[in-house]
Amino acid sequence: MANFNKVILLGNLTRDPELRYLPSQMAVVDFGIAVNHKFRTAQGEDREEVMFIDCSAFGKQAEVIKQYCQKGKQLMVEGRLKLDSWDDKQTGQKRSKHKVTIENFQFVGSREGGGGGGGNKGGGQGRSYDEQSPPQRQQNRGPARGPGQQRPPAGQAAAAPEQPFGDEQNFKEDDIPF
Repeated sequence: MANFNKVILLGNLTRDPELRYLPSQMAVVDFGIAVNHKFRTAQGEDREEVMFIDCSAFGKQAEVIKQYCQKGKQLMVEGRLKLDSWDDKQTGQKRSKHKVTIENFQFVGSREGGGGGGGNKGGGQGRSYDEQSPPQRQQNRGPARGPGQQRPPAGQAAAAPEQPFGDEQNFKEDDIPF
């Protein structure tokens, strides 16, 4: 039997992230995200629903979120749903709620808004945050050569490539695919 548990959310933080450390010295950050859904009713009235979702991140991701995010900051998160259950101390009743455990996240918005354009690739609980190095630029080495084509000898200019369409080519109406 196949299983799949993946959540992707883009929203605004509802409170400043709260950082704490487990006895194993693993960093944990808890925060909330508000996600809006706009729709039109059958009567033509525009409505908006707001969903408030609690999230947790672990390790280096937790520290980065605490450092660069604050209430109101837009954040895109990817993770999995987890059900937290507990006994209410006041009423003695069983309580539960769904929470998103963050596996990846990306800052959204401008840098002026508190850091944007960045992101990370990291793991979920227990995995380290992997900061990606900037992409390497490829040197421009001239036109690509096909198999069997060689570089012209030094001092000699390369032959001009043939133009794909020229006056000498004649097309029949049946040759045009549209």
